[in-house]
Amino acid sequence: MGKNVEADNIDSGCQTHPMATRRTRRRRRAAADHLWGHIEPESSRLLLLSALDAFLARGFHAATTREIAERAGMSPAAVYVHWKAKHDLLFEISRIGHQAVLDVVEQALDEASDDPVERVHAFVSAFASWHADNHALARVIQYEFKKLPRGQFRQIVGIRDRFEELMREELGRGIAAGVFDVADVEGTTLAVLSLCIDLARWYEPGPEHNSAEEVGDLYAGLVLRMILS
Repeated sequence: MGKNVEADNIDSGCQTHPMATRRTRRRRRAAADHLWGHIEPESSRLLLLSALDAFLARGFHAATTREIAERAGMSPAAVYVHWKAKHDLLFEISRIGHQAVLDVVEQALDEASDDPVERVHAFVSAFASWHADNHALARVIQYEFKKLPRGQFRQIVGIRDRFEELMREELGRGIAAGVFDVADVEGTTLAVLSLCIDLARWYEPGPEHNSAEEVGDLYAGLVLRMILS
């Protein structure tokens, strides 16, 4: 499977289909409005998005505040005018990203029936689709958040713990109903979440890959075949 990330962010040496690139850019602009539109003033938002690009391309430690400012078209000192420290940028990106995917999963569960199979399908489909559709953001929030200071790190872990709680609850429903055969709920929970999170590492929209929605349905089906009695 391909392991590209957006060509605008990392030069992987691979060609991206022009139509796929345009679709990716349109989707990213729409996602930016939804995820980051509340960040004011605009210069703070631009720096946050520039930090996202820099962390994606180079990692948190290698990316510098000078680089982040330059990507935003600002002077090197601009970061500290709007943000106290580089790790505050990573924290805000991580907080917004984790909360966004949690909102998507909780909405999917709210809209699902009481049937355990439908609910697990809804959870996994939503969780996997989000990581595919927001693969650039997902890669940063999933693989860089451990570099946060302890206090900020613990706040992000608190959101992440909610995903595990929800999946354990849904597996428990199915076990109680006799439709799931799961000997190790904790291990299965981590396996399901890890499967979906790994999409951020390799997924890139294009002719060679399924759409984010198709990937979500595929992963949901795989998980159900793994746990059904």
